[in-house]
Amino acid sequence: MSVAFFASGLAILIGVGIVAVGVRFLFMPRAAAAGYGVPADPGAPGTGAYLTIKGVRDGIYGVLVFVLLAAAGRTALAWFMLTAAVLPLADTVIVLRNHGSRVTAFAVHFATAMVMLLDVALLLA
Repeated sequence: MSVAFFASGLAILIGVGIVAVGVRFLFMPRAAAAGYGVPADPGAPGTGAYLTIKGVRDGIYGVLVFVLLAAAGRTALAWFMLTAAVLPLADTVIVLRNHGSRVTAFAVHFATAMVMLLDVALLLA
């Protein structure tokens, strides 16, 4: 199995995962917020809108992985993923600053950023 094949497959898995997170925020916002590491009440004024925004944006970021891989190739995808890796790093900080789960901050968000950065290296290899 070539590095390019593995890197593309990993990128597809990352894209599917990000789309799944977005869908979860749209259809199961309370569970998604808890899984994010900072629980939220979608019934609270304004909170539901923010959870919906997060769902839509995560879904689109996931779809962008597929679009870039298909239309622009691995190099363009690598640059996008390098830039997008800032998002789970920011999520790590957000969870920690809001006294959320440290385990989730590192095992989910920080780990996601590291996998994305690994994929960037593989995509550019």
